[in-house]
Amino acid sequence: MSQWQQILHTQSEHSPPRLSIEEASILYDEANLTELMHVASIHRRLRVPGNHVTYLVDRNVNYTNVCTINCHFCSFYRPPGHPESYLQTVDQISERFAELEDIGGSRVLMQGGVHPELELEWYTSIIHELRLRHPSIDLDCFSPIEIEGISEICGLSTEQVLRELQEAGMHGLPGGGAEMLVDDVRLDISPKKGSAENWLRVMREAQNLGLTTSATNVIGFGETNLHRLEHLHKIRTLQDETLSKGLKGFTSFIAWPVMLENNSFGKRGRGTNRYTLGAGSNEYLRHVAISRIFFDNIYHIQASWPTMGMKVAQMALFAGADDIGSTMMEENVVSSSGTSKMQASERELQSVVSRAGFIPVKRDSDYNLLDTILIEEELFSPPPSQPN
Repeated sequence: MSQWQQILHTQSEHSPPRLSIEEASILYDEANLTELMHVASIHRRLRVPGNHVTYLVDRNVNYTNVCTINCHFCSFYRPPGHPESYLQTVDQISERFAELEDIGGSRVLMQGGVHPELELEWYTSIIHELRLRHPSIDLDCFSPIEIEGISEICGLSTEQVLRELQEAGMHGLPGGGAEMLVDDVRLDISPKKGSAENWLRVMREAQNLGLTTSATNVIGFGETNLHRLEHLHKIRTLQDETLSKGLKGFTSFIAWPVMLENNSFGKRGRGTNRYTLGAGSNEYLRHVAISRIFFDNIYHIQASWPTMGMKVAQMALFAGADDIGSTMMEENVVSSSGTSKMQASERELQSVVSRAGFIPVKRDSDYNLLDTILIEEELFSPPPSQPN
């Protein structure tokens, strides 16, 4: 029996030991993908028992595309003063919230860029107003780098900025901007975002305040498998720290490959770069499976249909993912870099889950399971909620 087979055999036990970085590296480099996905499915059922797969009815609102960070892989941002730059009003944003309410949605993911001119009061007032107008919608807003930008403008600490936003009605801080929490990679592709510790620090502060948070990972920048595992290890370590305080920590983890079709980062990788940029479906499924086995302290792993397509996202359900993602309804950041499908109906997500042999269940942003009307219009009562 090879070393990777021995590791997978151990990980197939009812109470498998925590996977080390060294063991994960062997699995990443050598394990048979089918066997790896099988063991990941075992871990999925240990953490999320039952045969249901969740989804979220939500939409994205990108309130501005003005940004000063200039990430090499981003085709969405525009520098201040650019003729294509925009900043939406509260009424424009509210119209998008109302459209989500009309289809029974429960969460808006509102993110933009690091705008150099918006004061903290702009953010708190718009959140407060949206909360008054749309009390049933959870507001998961901004990202750690946006929080840092607001902090620099207003002269308050990032923790105080988070407190002010929470008091205004912000429900959660999404995990955007993590990309790769390895400084050798991060400072090459996004030098103005600062170190990995900056992202982790702001997330730690958000979790200490009880805000809903998620962890993300973008692969395919030319990093090594060990770089990817270092990213996972930093996420797992912070989760250990937060859970030890009796807090909920990251509700979920989602990874996707960088999209390169429409940006200069993709062009710079042609010819002289010794790495292949981006990631194919097999590599993506391997990463999902590894993350499921590695994260013994994060319950939910989300598949990424916007970047990988519905068929590969469906396959990810057999690689340890227990969530098919969200309807999104509108998305401008990832789509600007090359993917064409950035919206799905609730019925479409239900169909993808059902055809894979699972039961689709609607959830909210905290992974509380909701009553779900299936494609056949049959009212479905969800199984007991799993701990976050």
